Amino acid sequence: MVGAMSALAILGGEPVRCRPFTLWPQFTESDARRLQSVLESRNWGGYPFPNTLADEFARKFASRHGAKYGCCVANGTIALVAALQASGVGFGDEVIVPAYTWEGTAAAVLFAGAVPVFADIDPDTYCLDVNAVREAITPRTKAVIAVHLAMRFTEMDPLIDLAAERDLIVIEDCAHAHGGEYKGRGAGSMGDLGCFSFQSSKLMTSGEGGIVTTSRLDYFELLQSLTNCGRASATDQFRRRIVGCNYRITEFQAALLLGQLEQLDYWAERRSRNAALLTQALCGIEGVRPLPPQPSLTRDTIYNYVFQYRPPDDRVHRDVFVAALEAEGIPCDGRFYEAVYRSDLFPAQPDFPQLRIGRDEPVDYSRCYCPVAERAAYHESVWLPQFLLLGDEQDVEDIARAVAKVVAGRDELAAAGSGLAELKSMSRAERPKFEKHKNY
Repeated sequence: MVGAMSALAILGGEPVRCRPFTLWPQFTESDARRLQSVLESRNWGGYPFPNTLADEFARKFASRHGAKYGCCVANGTIALVAALQASGVGFGDEVIVPAYTWEGTAAAVLFAGAVPVFADIDPDTYCLDVNAVREAITPRTKAVIAVHLAMRFTEMDPLIDLAAERDLIVIEDCAHAHGGEYKGRGAGSMGDLGCFSFQSSKLMTSGEGGIVTTSRLDYFELLQSLTNCGRASATDQFRRRIVGCNYRITEFQAALLLGQLEQLDYWAERRSRNAALLTQALCGIEGVRPLPPQPSLTRDTIYNYVFQYRPPDDRVHRDVFVAALEAEGIPCDGRFYEAVYRSDLFPAQPDFPQLRIGRDEPVDYSRCYCPVAERAAYHESVWLPQFLLLGDEQDVEDIARAVAKVVAGRDELAAAGSGLAELKSMSRAERPKFEKHKNY
């Protein structure tokens, strides 16, 4: 029997690794004390008043990233919605987003009443390609959302220059970029607004939660009013009155986030060191390619370690390679993200009227084609969750050995290909395998 004879775990062999990796999230005794203090205070939620820890955290987090202001919100998607609303993006306006990202980036545009327009990505960073942005601009374009993805940043200088030339708002989606810096500038401080998520898998987490950063007081005051049911902001210099929502974070979440901010540099240094070791090890394995260095990235942020599967032929699909690597005891994913316009988690039409009102023809996302995004989503990218890099060098060695083992076993995988073909066709909504790691 092929499976019994094979050295590959997916075909019946022994896996490279059987012990678990470091658990995530991490917490300390001081986190427990803060939570107990909140519990006993009976002031459990309702930022911004009388909640005090959320205000403290927002100020510290914004300062840490080089922004003047921070407004805490319920989650990362709401952070994007609030940023779009505060910046004046309105019904029917177009917002350019990368085709390769979490579906929530584009969904937030829809929730804000606007129309997402997809632009392709850079093949070496998997972040928004500024040339593709230029081609996607129309008279309706109001804003661009730059997603800093996995372990790389959008090249912000040329994007900001283009935005200034075309009078566009720039919003940074920094859900993967806590603590990262581009040319010495913090994530979320370069565009008009920055949006972060604190969902369970993120580099800082309170289970859920988010924050919007900005250095513009007019935006900050609107964010506070949007978040707090339309009430006036603390400063109220611009005296804007709007219909607001309840986007508020709780005091329990803020208590956890203060501790997460204290631990951020420690874990970031651990990830960065281990990521460098892993890159060095993978460079010697034929058929895989670590993402090239990005000189403009001056402080690493590694939400997932991503490398590219580039075999010499197409006998073994990326999804089969990933399944084999997972069987060796290495949590990983290939379809971590899809090309958003093709994803079954983004069935936009016909539920959103802004896609058809005021247009000769409704927006039809089935006509989209972003080749670099599709190659990354369906053929090339391999994502390793950040908690794989929180341990010691032995963890890194195990990852590299498992990758080398699966690469060496490609002939076996190709021979068993018909039995593994179903791995290529399963939709993200239907497959639970890696969702436990992402916890979206």
